Amino acid sequence: MAVFDDFQGFLDALSQPAVMVEAGVIFGCVALAWLVAHWFRRDPDTERSVWTSQRAINSVLFPILALLFVWVARWALMKQSAPVLMRLAVPLLASLVVVRTAARGLRAAFPDSHLVRSVERSFSWVVWGAMVLWVTGLLPHLMQEADGIRWTMGGSPVSLRSLIEGALSAGAVMVAALWVSSLVEARLLSSPHAKANVSLRKIAANGTRALLLILGVMFALTAAGIPLGALGVLGGAIGVGVGFGLQKLAANYVSGFVILAERSLRIGDVVKVDGFEGRITDIATRYTVVRALDGRESIVPNEMLITQRVENHSLADRRVALTTSVQVAYGTDLAMLLPQLELAVAGVERVVADPEPKVQLREFAPDGLGLQMTFWIADPENGQGNVRSAVNLAILDVLQSRGVDIPFPQRVVTVVSERGEAGQGGQGVQGAVPAAPTTALSTATSPVDRATSAGLHAANPRAHSGE
Repeated sequence: MAVFDDFQGFLDALSQPAVMVEAGVIFGCVALAWLVAHWFRRDPDTERSVWTSQRAINSVLFPILALLFVWVARWALMKQSAPVLMRLAVPLLASLVVVRTAARGLRAAFPDSHLVRSVERSFSWVVWGAMVLWVTGLLPHLMQEADGIRWTMGGSPVSLRSLIEGALSAGAVMVAALWVSSLVEARLLSSPHAKANVSLRKIAANGTRALLLILGVMFALTAAGIPLGALGVLGGAIGVGVGFGLQKLAANYVSGFVILAERSLRIGDVVKVDGFEGRITDIATRYTVVRALDGRESIVPNEMLITQRVENHSLADRRVALTTSVQVAYGTDLAMLLPQLELAVAGVERVVADPEPKVQLREFAPDGLGLQMTFWIADPENGQGNVRSAVNLAILDVLQSRGVDIPFPQRVVTVVSERGEAGQGGQGVQGAVPAAPTTALSTATSPVDRATSAGLHAANPRAHSGE
């Protein structure tokens, strides 16, 4: 039934004195709704709430309260006279509630989509157009005409009206299911104790979303007039597809729930998988996101985390042991040097005190004494190269302040000329047995050796050229 069957009668009713009373009542209801919404917005707990945040209050709560207050006032005024403006205010506010609720649900269900705003705008035009048709009395006639347009689909008669109503009902149910699932997930992950049980909360959120989507699809199909019994063939086709083409996708979904359930990998763990090392930032139902320290992100399928070897640096204990090494010259007083090195390493910012750093004599190298420093850090997600560099700088400072030399390889170069003169460093030695033109140069691994080799080449170019 239309709001106004006689438009001229509506214009005549606007000249009645009771219209001013209705206008004042409507203004008071709207003002009261704004005050109540403003009071909720001033509540400090509201800003942290997922269900009644400030954005939800501004977009949904205010029109709902205004519609409720106006409807109650209309019911009270109908006992005395027939309200005129109230009959127009109720569908206007109802349309506003529908538009705001749909917009809020779409933004909550698809927060990163760029098409949401366009969908909101199109849906708003549809709702406001339907409201105008309802007020003017044209909507019932249009729906009656749409009901008369019928055809047969799959042996069942289908009308244009049933398709429109089913599509709207299915869309509303799916948006509501996505909205509720996103709110439940945000509520679970925004709890003050979410960091302690983030894996369990994540699996609860994913399970809730999957369950709500399944129920939403079932209700949407029912609302669209599609019997659930007709989905038996479709279910069998999906089963065959999972068995052949979608088995990897199904395996990734099952692996995601297994990982979250057994907590072998948790959000925040530092892992190394398939040669990529980083921190787990998200565990979705199909994949896991691993973020490296340089900003790169790796999308790892959950099945790979189940079937392949994964190094977890922070599963049982977040502390990680790191090592670095250095050589000191023979004759160094290690009894005095080792405690000083341990004290210097312990003074580095990220090095933990328990276990304390240790410096050990690793080997007797050809050129010096090999020392190895072992230290622990408790924040591997912040990188290892930076703390190792800081430790090396602290060790170098101790060695320089104590006058301890860091040895480097030294070699003796012997050159035999074609005249049988042999010498070291380019100076010949008389009395050598003549021999074939040969040049014997040891490998120069130090700056001094490279300079000596360059000098010998300049002094005796024929020997190096093989003449």
